[in-house]
Amino acid sequence: MSSLIGNDGILPEPIGAVGMSGGTRFVRACLKRPVDRPPVWFLRQAGRYMAEYREVRKHHTLVEICKRPEIAAEVTITAAEKLGVDAAIIFADLLLPLEPMGLDFEFVAGEGPMVHHPLRTVEQIDRLRTDRAGELEYVAKAIEKVAGHFGDQMGMIGFCGAPFTLASYMIEGGSSRNYIFTKQMMYSEPAAWQKLLDKLVTVLVAYCKQQVDAGADVIQIFDSWVGSLSVEDYRDYCLPVTTRLVRAVQELGVPVIYFGVDTASLLPAMRETGADVVGLDWRTPLDEGWKSLGYSCAVQGNLDPITLFAPEPILETRVKQVLAQAAGRAGHIFNLGHGIVPGTPVENVQAVVKMVKAFSPLYAQKLPVVGGGEIPRG
Repeated sequence: MSSLIGNDGILPEPIGAVGMSGGTRFVRACLKRPVDRPPVWFLRQAGRYMAEYREVRKHHTLVEICKRPEIAAEVTITAAEKLGVDAAIIFADLLLPLEPMGLDFEFVAGEGPMVHHPLRTVEQIDRLRTDRAGELEYVAKAIEKVAGHFGDQMGMIGFCGAPFTLASYMIEGGSSRNYIFTKQMMYSEPAAWQKLLDKLVTVLVAYCKQQVDAGADVIQIFDSWVGSLSVEDYRDYCLPVTTRLVRAVQELGVPVIYFGVDTASLLPAMRETGADVVGLDWRTPLDEGWKSLGYSCAVQGNLDPITLFAPEPILETRVKQVLAQAAGRAGHIFNLGHGIVPGTPVENVQAVVKMVKAFSPLYAQKLPVVGGGEIPRG
């Protein structure tokens, strides 16, 4: 390794990083603008793998944390500061919008979220409310606290679930392997399906506006279950409404990250939403995923989250591979291909942040800057 390596075995921050805050770096990368290095943050960076979070959970349920802005902000800030990342994502849950729509749910130990009365009829969909998004303002209040704490030193990410993923939870009643009820409604009752998606978009746009007004720099749209769809079904039943949501959020003045799991075959279609950033899971090499998008947008990813359990030499190799696949192009945000799982060693997550900061200059392309000098592309 280089003689520039310090006593902790990590290269220092490159000189080009001076003067660029983490928040600036993150937002610029989302917009495919040149940065000194790729910004780094992690899906589920505040979670059960972190002792501080487990301590909070001894006293509060997940929903209680979400609904108490001071606690949600504390959890968000603690994780971001402990890891040294470039962006904080507000601690919340995808299913929160279901409650003001009139659909109750709870988290069942060992099983995850459970909707008590799944949507199976047009009449149930008709009864869903779209005028109570204001009840979700506790999330915006938490964002306001986090954004006030960090200023421009760290990017602030708000988020929501995508229409298909939220609809599938509402119809299936929880997680599913085959999404039988969801697809039955898509195929057999297209008018009911469309009505449900339309109602979701109405609520989600209002919800995202609250988050942006409170200080969110970027909105991430999670389509966790969209990988269950064929390309044809995605285009027929999902793409138009998701595009509406993406464009509506962009009109609020922020970039949008669109992320799904097991979506290699869907990437070109997902790009048609116009999202500024498309998240890549770990099943497809980052360079192949980006190429399938025509390099026309930024990408986020895509280290396998289970790699965080590996010995440091393997972890270092995998981090370098992701950076090499990004090839220093503007618009790469280093992240995992999905969320950090419970039991992950915190010190390994911290090590990845240091590695990204250290090794990025090895893969940086140089971009001329008007007025002289160069800035590495990240």
